Amino acid sequence: MFQFLHSLTRNDLLKRQLPAFLLAFAVAEFFYKFKSFALECLAFLLTWYLLDALMQLLVRAKILRSMDPPSTADR
Repeated sequence: MFQFLHSLTRNDLLKRQLPAFLLAFAVAEFFYKFKSFALECLAFLLTWYLLDALMQLLVRAKILRSMDPPSTADR
């Protein structure tokens, strides 16, 4: 975790990880009631990972769409 936090810039942490972290935290707080800290912690980390992956895919798709030149059919 220490290496993870220090390998990213502050901008990356705020723009990329914080939204996924906060959403995963809210999901874990409201929905995960396993009566086991270990299971809830693992579920939270998995949720954070999946949300971050989804957000990165959406950002990458948006960037790729913006790089495509307009087709001649659109004119």
